[in-house]
Amino acid sequence: MEDHVAAVAALAEPTRRRLYDHVVRQPGPVSRDEAAAALGVPRGTTAFHLDRLVADGLLDVHYERRTGRTGPGAGRPAKLYRRAQRTLGVSLPERRYDLAGELLAGAVEEADASGEPPRVVLSRRARARGRAMAVPAPDEATRAPARDRVVAALEEHGFEPRLDGAAATLANCPFHALVQEHTDLVCGMNLQLLEGLLEAVPGTGWAARLAPTPDRCCVRLEPAVSGDGGR
Repeated sequence: MEDHVAAVAALAEPTRRRLYDHVVRQPGPVSRDEAAAALGVPRGTTAFHLDRLVADGLLDVHYERRTGRTGPGAGRPAKLYRRAQRTLGVSLPERRYDLAGELLAGAVEEADASGEPPRVVLSRRARARGRAMAVPAPDEATRAPARDRVVAALEEHGFEPRLDGAAATLANCPFHALVQEHTDLVCGMNLQLLEGLLEAVPGTGWAARLAPTPDRCCVRLEPAVSGDGGR
């Protein structure tokens, strides 16, 4: 999130934004001289802003001899700029429609291939994705308490966990717009996702439960009871 905010903030500078817009609208990579001439900006200023856009991950650089000549005397390759392949986005509160899209599209494809009901496939894939969310950095695997690991994973994925006595409330729904139109489907997917996370981090004493509340995630982490699998 910090990197994304910094990159988007870089475009608040008017000249930098004009240069970025110019580069991405061209059919091919753009040199400093070409950008400077097109926008009427001094070459030094153009170079500074283009390189700042590279540093912030908004543009990529590659080098090319545009004369077509090679070998001694061919001259130095030109430094050229083009839009970075990286995708950047900032949403406050955080939304994770990319994750929902990955799970839903994957479930439809697998269901088409296997003949299983799509909801069954979605539940299985969401649970598996939840387990993957819990994978910690190797040097933290044996040090972080179970609840801290779950809270960190929830924060990383935009759920905004808030400890509430022995339970945890999730103050943000990363799938907010989808839930408004497809409540049962998306909340069911979300429940499986968080159950998978708890499965992967034993010892939290929590169980994931559906507890729809306005302006919050539909899932709440509550003290586990007999039958919850001892998580």
